[in-house]
Amino acid sequence: MELTDWLLTSGERGNSATRLDSRRSDRTAWSYGNLVRPLVHGATYFPELLSAIRAQHAGDLLLFTDWRGDPDERLAGPGSEIGTVLCEAAERGVIVKGLVWRSHLDRFQFSEAENRHLGEEIEAAGGECLLDMRVRPGGSHHQKLVVLRHAGRPERDIAFVGGIDLCHNRHDDATHRGDPQSLRIAAPYGPHPPWHDIQLAIRGPAVGDIEAGFRERWDDPAPLSRSPLVRLRELAHHEDTRADPLPPQAPDPSPCGTHTVQVLRTYPNRLLRGYDFAPDGERSIARGYRKALRRARALIYLEDQYLWSPQVVEGFAEALIASPGLRLIAVIPSFPEQNGRLTLPMNLIGRITALDRLRRAGGGRVAVYGLENHAGTPVYVHAKACVIDDVWASVGSDNINLRSWTHDSELTCSVLDESTDPREPRDPGGLGDGARSYARNLRLELSREHLDMEALQTPPTPDPLCDPVSAFDAFAASAAALDSWHDNGRRGTRPSGRLRTYRPPSLSRTVKTLCTPLHRLLVDPDGRPFRLRRRNEY
Repeated sequence: MELTDWLLTSGERGNSATRLDSRRSDRTAWSYGNLVRPLVHGATYFPELLSAIRAQHAGDLLLFTDWRGDPDERLAGPGSEIGTVLCEAAERGVIVKGLVWRSHLDRFQFSEAENRHLGEEIEAAGGECLLDMRVRPGGSHHQKLVVLRHAGRPERDIAFVGGIDLCHNRHDDATHRGDPQSLRIAAPYGPHPPWHDIQLAIRGPAVGDIEAGFRERWDDPAPLSRSPLVRLRELAHHEDTRADPLPPQAPDPSPCGTHTVQVLRTYPNRLLRGYDFAPDGERSIARGYRKALRRARALIYLEDQYLWSPQVVEGFAEALIASPGLRLIAVIPSFPEQNGRLTLPMNLIGRITALDRLRRAGGGRVAVYGLENHAGTPVYVHAKACVIDDVWASVGSDNINLRSWTHDSELTCSVLDESTDPREPRDPGGLGDGARSYARNLRLELSREHLDMEALQTPPTPDPLCDPVSAFDAFAASAAALDSWHDNGRRGTRPSGRLRTYRPPSLSRTVKTLCTPLHRLLVDPDGRPFRLRRRNEY
């Protein structure tokens, strides 16, 4: 397997200003020798994060970014509130630095107050947490990462990257009963919305790449906000608006595994003044996906919070058209997060048009599902993961939409494993790449949860789900059985599985006409330069 068949070269990243590639003498756009572990669900991630932070000593470094942070969200039991844990780290001498999106006002159902309170607690304990609004108008900082470096103990260095914020709703497990510390979303999800999500735990040289990306944002000389009203609030709350210098970056951790990791990002074409580290923005997430999709031949497995925007799914549609044997499985929320009279159709219109494009391209080779727990409550799919032909796998903060691919700040890690999986089919794509252990095991772990199948022993234990066609058919059969049980009034024993066939609702022509421009302007804006928009390029 040639890595350049799947991964972006430095030139293909499209951002020569970033330090991510130039920090290596050969300008290699990825790192070798990493160990990446998927942490499925907040109940898996949070305790591991807690243990890792509590093991840090004075002089160690803790860096984090977040979209939303709730200081009282517990990582485990009482006393493990994220605000408390970060403050305790700062008080014992750990260098704690955070960048949290300032957020829009709470009355618009965002998290301005929560993010400010988390920052205040950390600053009071001796750390530093800045409320960062250096975004395109209407945009957000959506990256979710934690980097832990250890002075004199580099073997303990670790980075966490993915879709899980340090906030309410995220602390759920495979039973999907929801987080006891919940915020209400759309009514079908109930008072404690069941939540499906993924974070990666990464050790090895890629930790240095993720830290370098944090430092680019931290060192951005632009003011945290250009809004006069925000400036007044900063003064009124005595907010810290200047980033103190970080200590010099330590050498990258030594290789410790078989995983090649490429760090991909989105930064918008920021108006007035671009980012010093991305003057024209960066769209390497979009470019990385599109390059990998051109090599897809057997199965695209996707979990995504949104899956909307016909411009974005065009790369998936082209892959389906080019390869008649290619199948696509998508797992998405059954209902949008917001279900107001205006917000619901604004959210639905992009998904309806995107799924229509995929089905016109792939017909019966495209299958889209929602999830429910065993009580019949829908599960909110917040995961952002993609596995292509059991070779290339991506997990991050980015969703399949224009906002994530062009407008907000996002961070994802694509992984290629040097280790091949010995189970049949050994080369599902038929291109000589061979199935890779990391990608295949990630897909199987997620699939087995949705199908209510117990995890098998590690390879070489045979698994029928390794075969793309068998996996596609297993999803279809499981969803059909559960759908039928619901359609028949839930009589008899509930079938196993959590999959429900997703059937997009219909919207009237009037609603579509009214909501399409609002969707494009507010819900799924385009952050590309105009020259790229015209050609639908990234």
